[in-house]
Order: sequence, then structure tokens, then C-alpha cells
Amino acid sequence: MNRYPLWKYLLVAISLIVAVIYSLPNVFGESPAVQISTSKSHLKIDTELLERVETGLKQEEIAYDAIFLDASGIKVRFANPDNQIRAKDALNQLLGNDYIIALNLLSQSPAWLNSIGALPMYLGLDLRGGVHFLLEVDMDSALTQAAERYVGDFRSAFRKDKINYMGISREGQTVQIRFNQAEDVKKAERIISRDYADLTVKETSSGNEIILSASLSAVAQKRIQDFALKQNIQTLHNRINELGVAEPIIQQQGANRVVVQLPGVQDTAKAKEILGRTATLEIRMVDEEKSDAVTLDNASKGQVPFGDEFFVDRNGQPLLVKKSVVLTGDYITDAGPGLDQQSGESVVHVTLDGRGAGIFKQVTRENVGKRMAILLIEKGEAEVITAPVIREEIGGGRVQISGMSNIKEATDVALLLRAGALAAPMEIIEERTVGPSMGEENIKRGMHSVLWGFAAIAVFMIAYYMLFGTISVLALAINLLLLVAVLSMLQATLTLPGLAAVALTLGMAIDANVLINERIREELRNGNTPQASIQAGYSRAWDTILDSNVTTLIAGIALFMFGSGPVKGFAVVHVLGILTSMFSAVVVSRAVVNLIYGYRRKVGKLSIG
Repeated sequence: MNRYPLWKYLLVAISLIVAVIYSLPNVFGESPAVQISTSKSHLKIDTELLERVETGLKQEEIAYDAIFLDASGIKVRFANPDNQIRAKDALNQLLGNDYIIALNLLSQSPAWLNSIGALPMYLGLDLRGGVHFLLEVDMDSALTQAAERYVGDFRSAFRKDKINYMGISREGQTVQIRFNQAEDVKKAERIISRDYADLTVKETSSGNEIILSASLSAVAQKRIQDFALKQNIQTLHNRINELGVAEPIIQQQGANRVVVQLPGVQDTAKAKEILGRTATLEIRMVDEEKSDAVTLDNASKGQVPFGDEFFVDRNGQPLLVKKSVVLTGDYITDAGPGLDQQSGESVVHVTLDGRGAGIFKQVTRENVGKRMAILLIEKGEAEVITAPVIREEIGGGRVQISGMSNIKEATDVALLLRAGALAAPMEIIEERTVGPSMGEENIKRGMHSVLWGFAAIAVFMIAYYMLFGTISVLALAINLLLLVAVLSMLQATLTLPGLAAVALTLGMAIDANVLINERIREELRNGNTPQASIQAGYSRAWDTILDSNVTTLIAGIALFMFGSGPVKGFAVVHVLGILTSMFSAVVVSRAVVNLIYGYRRKVGKLSIG
């Protein structure tokens, strides 16, 4: 009657072993470390660089506990923060600006735990310290910039096709073109419908003038807004690398907001400066006449020809680029991914304003068959993003960059082309700073609340339900162990609301055991045998336990779906705690009861108070 089949005992045993193993990394704590990575595709993080770093640290006589290479880069662990700071300074001098040297904290858990993916939970800002920003993107500005771009496009297109018009102006996010001849209106409509599929055109009249109003379609507006948000996030990623944050959190929140969390950063003013920084783009010609192998080799050694600069592009190819600038990023109004209509290959479409289109047309006409380099200049340093070959004269202000392997690469290049500046203005609408001492205090308070809550529950349950109370406390401890293990396996970020959810989970989890114990008591009072009372108590309490937990689970899922930030953190721990509590309160506690009473032929009395 009260015996589990072997597979259920094995399930409980395996669950406990897994829970212990994946909870262990949270016990060992963290040690200061340095993380080495790079954002440049032509630079490799490999064993050769690992040996170079190791040799450099030994030469500087900086002691370290461990050094290893993983998917995110090279990590070096130290015994104290002093060695960590010394190592960061030494590696900055050794590796230069091509690599990102970030301060980090690494778990001190043994290598065999890391090898099976047993990693500690991440700690949120309120537990670790750092700065938090909530930024709102001005989407109306992005649409206004797109409309302004069409003003110059229309002027160039109508001039090319010799269409007479009275004037072109922008009213809000609509471009208005005034004509005095119906024939010119029809020609203009044909050009707009052929070359500008994203626009919807409406014809009106005012006195002797015919007005064409061109506005972006709803689909085009949504695409522009989404791309502006992605570009702003990409720009923020590029800028935050300077802060040396190993694990920044930059993610979209809602339709027009971006959350930026920088663990370990305490200088809010510096963070604001980085987030608001600008960069520029330059288009220059590659010096084809001096690009032979010997000259390039000499240039790589510092012997750069007069009037040129030496670069290595993202594919690792050396380039000699002329110092004279053809165009700057001020002339680029848009860049986006697309498909070539003839070949079907992925390309990047770059749009120039009216003046830039004229300059670019002349340059491409005079340099067909030659390469041009597109450079991103930030903090006085330039990087070649791409260097395409000019196939033909390019007019109209629309440039197509081919050679992309897929649409993802085209999107990345388009974002990089515009990553020097934000696609739309952003305003910081919320900011807060959490000091490291406050984070430590939050951890202590959170842990104390969980431990004191657990102790109070344990005393009550053991005093009131005796042996069955002890079994309930054991199930509660296993529930806490399972919850920590699941959070660690999911690599969830634990925040202060998450700790509150853990404390709440303890109180809710014991409720199931109280229901079971009271049911068993009731069966004993009704005159049932102890074995029958155990069976009836668990089976009849299950429906109530399931109903109460399902309704609470629904509330937790709603919090996760519609909440944000701390609310979501609370909801994740809350939902997982409900699932683990149902398993521990029903399955685990029943397994222990069955082991104690299930194999006895005669049970005279239950120790249940």
C-alpha cells in the first residue's frame, strides 16, 4: 500500500544527486579575474594568444591562480583584487587597443564542475552593485529622418528624368511635392511607385497647384523603427566595451525602450559619457598603385608611403588607404540590408543625401574597377569596415554594397555602417546606482530572511507534527536545493526580488505538507489504520495541493508575461519554486514516509502529533 516502485526511488535519488552537483558552484564563491576578448573579426582568441598572455604575466611577476581559454575569450583568475588591477594594466600595454581587457568575477568551483556545465547563478545589480539605465528611443525622430531623406532623393530623381515641379518640402513625416502640370504629376507618380515601394502617395489640389503627398506605409514605419532600435542597441554595445564591463546587459524592453545594466560600474558620470559618445564614418579610396605585396609588407612594418595609411580590414587583409577623404558619415542618411533583385544575393543599401550623391557619382565615375574603403573613426582611431570594388558609376544617392554571404551579415554590416551615431535620439528616463557594499548588505539580508524563515518553519513543524514534521522539513530543504540547482542550470540572474521569492516559496511549499499531515490526522481520528491513513492522506490532499498551486502558477506566469525588470525576476523564481515544491512536498516526502513505514507489517501508531 505504502511502497514506491523502484523507479520512483531512483527518480528521487537522481534528482537529489543532480541538485547537489549543480548547487555546489554557488558555495565556492567568486574570485577576481580578467577577461580578454575582441570585437574585431580578423583577430583570433586562440592558444597562441593564451601563451602570449601567460608569458607577459610571468615577466611582470604577477601571480595568478588559473588561466584558460573558453568560448567567450581568455580568462585569468587571481587571488586578490590588487593582482587583478595590475594584470589589467599590464595586459593593456601588452595587447594594445585591439583587445578588450575587462574586469570580471569567476567562480572558484573545481574544473570538473565547470566541465559538466555546473555554473553559479548570476547576481543582479542589487546584489552585485553597478549602474542601471532605462533609455527611451525617439521613434518619431527616426521616421522624420527617413522622410527628410526622401526630399533629397526626389530632387535628384526628378532632375534626372527632367520632371518640372514647383517645390518639395517636408511636413512632419510627409513629403509634399507641388506641380502645375498634370503630365508631370503622372510621371512623378510612376517614378515613386517604381523606385519607392515603401511610400504611399495621395494626390490633392490647392488652387492651380497639384500636390502629391508621399508618406511611409505602416509596414515601412515598423521596419524603420525596428531597425533604429537594433542599431541603437548595436551602438551601445560598441560603446560600453570601453567601460571594461565583462557581462553588460543591453536588451530591448517594449517597443521603444532599451535597458542597460553595467555590473561593477560605479561611475555614473563616466557611463553617461560613454553612452552619449559619437563617432564618424569616412569613405576613402584604396591606393591601388601601391598595393603590391612588397609595399604592403613594408607598410605593415611601419614604412607607410606618403599620403597613405595602413589598415587591416575585418577579414585580415592588409590595405593601403589614401588619407584624402571622399565622403564623411554626415552625408549618409540610411543603411539597411536587402536582396539584389537580379542575383538574389544579400546586399547592403546605403543612402546619401543630395550633396553626397553628387560627390559619390563623380568619384565612382572616375574610379570604376577600383576599391573604396569605408572606415569607422572613434576616439581618434580608424577601422576599415568594408572595402568593396566599384563596378560602375553610381548616381541617385543610393549605393549597393555586395559580397555579403547571407542576410545576417548584410544586417550586421548595415548596423556597423551606422553604428557611429544613434539612428534616433535616446533619453535616459531612469537611472540608479547600487554600490558594492549595498549589494553585499542586500545578499546578507536576503540570506538571513531565507534562513530565519526556514528555521522558524522547521521549529514549528517538528514541534507540531513530530516525525512527520521532520520529514516535511527535510522535503523543504530538498525543495530549496532543487530550486537553487534549477536556477543555476538555467543560468538565471538572481536579484533581490528573486531572494524574496525564495523566502515566499518556503512558506508556500510547507503549506502542501501541512495539508497532507492534517489529512493523515483526520483519517486517524476517523478510525482508519495508520497505513490506510497515510495512503488516504496523500491521495486526498493531492487535489487541493494541485488546485492551489495551479492558481498561484497562473498568477506567476502573468507576472512574467506582463511584468518587467524586478517583477520578472520575482516571477521566474516564484514559478520555478512552485514546481519544485510540488515535487518535494508530494513525491520526496512520500518516498521518505514509505521508507520508514511502508515496509513494516504492523504500525501501531504514527508520530504525527
